[in-house]
Amino acid sequence: MSSSLLAGAFLAALAYTLIPGPAFLALLGIGAGQGRQAGAYFMGGHLAGDILWSALALVAIIGAKTIGTTFFDVLGVVCGLYLGWIGWSALRAKPKEDGGGLMTVERPLRRGLIFGLTNPKGYPVALATFTALLAGSSDALDFAGLPILLAVSLVGFLTADLVLIAIIGAGFVRRFYRRHEKTIVRLSGLLFIGFALQALWHSAPGLFGFRRA
Repeated sequence: MSSSLLAGAFLAALAYTLIPGPAFLALLGIGAGQGRQAGAYFMGGHLAGDILWSALALVAIIGAKTIGTTFFDVLGVVCGLYLGWIGWSALRAKPKEDGGGLMTVERPLRRGLIFGLTNPKGYPVALATFTALLAGSSDALDFAGLPILLAVSLVGFLTADLVLIAIIGAGFVRRFYRRHEKTIVRLSGLLFIGFALQALWHSAPGLFGFRRA
């Protein structure tokens, strides 16, 4: 298995966790209100959802490869458009009007588990992110390499979780987020749009008979 494919799986898992979304904002709220330990429990529970959705995404991507490149190209374009829509929505998002206090979560581990497994955006975002970063190496994807891809993805998830746990709960992080929430959301929107362009760059030409090396 090529190093670019492994790097793509690692970066996809890393980006899936670090790019601000519902889980990221929930973690930030828990960490700001209850500290790093509560945030770590939340991320520990949420990891189950990360693994589930990434596994399903990789199965779908590899299955699309075995079905044919056209299906994979269509999948990449659809995912690219979906990521672009998320990014555009983030760029246009309006700041919240209420400035209420953070909610206290009594069982952050259970909250993270339920949140990760029931997040309706978990699968499509994982599919879109992994497709965007693996599309360039789609010819090398097969089910024999699925365990390795999942293992590398797990390393990416754990790395991202450690990064988040290391920074949440700090006073300056809490103050910085509240002061710059709008900018953070806008930047996350730009990141999603960047992944969208990556997916379209690799997938759209195949629909017109052109195949990138």
